Amino acid sequence: MRNITTAFFLVLSVFVCVSGGAHSAGLSHSQKTIFEPLQFNLDHFNHLYAPLEINGTKMAVVNIYSEYPDYHFAIEPAEGFACVDDVARAIVMLAGYLKTHPNKAILKKMKMLIEFILYMQNDNGYFNNFIWHDLSINTGYKTSVAEMNWWSFRALWSLEVAYGLVSSDVDLVNRIAASIDRLMVNLKRDLPLGEQIAEIKNTIWVASWLPQKFAADQAAVAIMGLLPHYVRQKDGRVLDMINALAKGIMQMQKGGKGVYPYGMFLSWENEWHAWGNSQAYALLLAGQQLKHPEYIESALREVDYFYPYLLKNGLVESLSIRRDEAGYSEIHKRHFPQIAYGIRPMVYAAAEAYQATQDKKYLVLQAKLTSWFTGDNIARRAMYDQATGRTYDAINSAVKINMNSGAESTIEGLLVLQK
Repeated sequence: MRNITTAFFLVLSVFVCVSGGAHSAGLSHSQKTIFEPLQFNLDHFNHLYAPLEINGTKMAVVNIYSEYPDYHFAIEPAEGFACVDDVARAIVMLAGYLKTHPNKAILKKMKMLIEFILYMQNDNGYFNNFIWHDLSINTGYKTSVAEMNWWSFRALWSLEVAYGLVSSDVDLVNRIAASIDRLMVNLKRDLPLGEQIAEIKNTIWVASWLPQKFAADQAAVAIMGLLPHYVRQKDGRVLDMINALAKGIMQMQKGGKGVYPYGMFLSWENEWHAWGNSQAYALLLAGQQLKHPEYIESALREVDYFYPYLLKNGLVESLSIRRDEAGYSEIHKRHFPQIAYGIRPMVYAAAEAYQATQDKKYLVLQAKLTSWFTGDNIARRAMYDQATGRTYDAINSAVKINMNSGAESTIEGLLVLQK
């Protein structure tokens, strides 16, 4: 299935106007391709999509691993072949598609994926993450335990995003609501929001009231799920949770204009990593919906100063910092791998910065970040193949890319094109 993303063309048009002229004459062929509109192509996603029937319930998953050159499926021996993390993101991606392209077949696929999310909810109210090839649930491995972790927050996000789109299916809506309610009992109990105290970790003052104490990245995904829940339920306790998480994320921001690390939000303790770095995006959403301009101002500091620093000095996979009398300094930097999941959060934040301010400089930034997919990257290789809908798994070095195309890369690439 192949469709044109006109919004992306508009963003690229802005980028062409700002970046054109004398400078464009000297661009290489690979750089010029970043100005071409891209097709939003679901073909490879459809290849990864797999209907199942478990205990009489029809559902679907997305195969995690798809390996070059024939893109066969593979299983991770300690985890499984499909997971809530990827299915939840697929639901968000398909929900975004349905809002602008009503389609019965896509709606059916989204419902089948929702059934998988509901199936993976543990009796304790949280979600297990992985499923084995024999369709049993992986309940024991550390990345699949039913607990307050990435996959439970993503489950909430996806179910809330999909809720209004399946309103005609009363049974499914009721089961979604019941699932969310069970999860919310846990989150209200387990999120450590009472005493908001900062701690020093590796010389850096950090918030200690976030998920896993210091996980600002997980807090961002939690906000992305809690915001639509609050809009739907108007629960004051949920509002308190969102505000506490937002303040914790802001505590993790270091530097600013002209001051290293230029408004960067730490992801965990004293480390920033590109993957899952949705803190700015979450604060922009919360700031607009809850009328908190300080959240927006904080988010814009990272978008305005840290993102351009990365683009100018080279994208990195992760970095860690320390503080001394002179200020903050870098103690470790890792350049690779660079992945779609590391680019998408920045694209989302740039797009939301435009929504919050209507300043077209954020469209230019969004286009520049998105051009990573079309060859404006250190490897000078297109990471999205619009003919097949594949987003390749990683840039592993300045001269090598990983041409596998699994669920995470595929879905994250499509989420970028939607923006």
